[in-house]
Amino acid sequence: MSTLDAAVRKLEFQDANLANKLFGPQGANLALLTEKSGVGIETRGGSATLHGPEDLVEVCASTLTQLYGLLREGRQVHPQDVDCAWRILLREPGSDIRRIFQDTVYVASPKKTIAPKTISQRDYLAAIRENDLVFGIGPAGTGKTYLAVALAVSALMRREVKRIVLARPAVEAGEKLGFLPGDMAEKVNPYLRPLYDALHDMLDFARVQDMLETGVIEVAPLAFMRGRTLNDAFVILDEAQNTTPEQMKMFLTRLGFGSRCVVTGDVTQIDLPTQTRSGLVEAHRILQGVAGIRFVQFNEEDVIRHPLVGRIVQAYERSQREAAGKGK
Repeated sequence: MSTLDAAVRKLEFQDANLANKLFGPQGANLALLTEKSGVGIETRGGSATLHGPEDLVEVCASTLTQLYGLLREGRQVHPQDVDCAWRILLREPGSDIRRIFQDTVYVASPKKTIAPKTISQRDYLAAIRENDLVFGIGPAGTGKTYLAVALAVSALMRREVKRIVLARPAVEAGEKLGFLPGDMAEKVNPYLRPLYDALHDMLDFARVQDMLETGVIEVAPLAFMRGRTLNDAFVILDEAQNTTPEQMKMFLTRLGFGSRCVVTGDVTQIDLPTQTRSGLVEAHRILQGVAGIRFVQFNEEDVIRHPLVGRIVQAYERSQREAAGKGK
């Protein structure tokens, strides 16, 4: 037996039908797990035999066992769940996947619930629940804004807040929107579209429109926050890396009584003019350790992608490496 096949582990699943759901159509879930881990997996009936490096075999065994437990409770298991469970257990082998996945943030429909999928997402949700001001910093695709909007909608539905305020700097227009065509809504709509998309993913279109018209939900450029005090509101500032220090201070001091605030951004994607400091970077430096404020850092491991997207990214990275090698 080679070092690559240093361990063999056999798993027996009592319910063959659930085992088939766990394995996925034509074994797609197991193929994904093998792709991620390098562990070989062979099935026969309701059993699976894993072989590979001992530590990775144990992580895969825990992944399959815990996901099978979710299936027994009536929960569906999708390829994304396999990917997320694997990454969580690889990072923290003792994690309880059920506890993380079933920390439901918001039930968008009978078939869709919003819940954390990574350790950082779990910590992020806990931070927002426990603090009045939370900064979520990290790359796109980590769920920073989406989870914040889900918590905001949940708080609104429970009447913990009276309204939701979603803000974003229209940095491409320099917050000077007068020269753009159309009325104000048409001018700012392209910059705020990601926030609308998140809302429409959680509430039906008519309900979102009604809440927007009555002011229960407000989606606006950051410039619209000046001079206001936001009481009893769940306030979210998205793309905060594109604020100036002055804009960031202005926004943070809008927070009123009974309100919570979440600020999200990616400090590697700053679109401000050269020599202009980022308000998010400055806030991270200045506000560390201030009571009631938490910073949660996301990284590439927290990016939630369709498995195919991951393969596409890897293919492009491989091509770039090969091109760089030929250029030497």
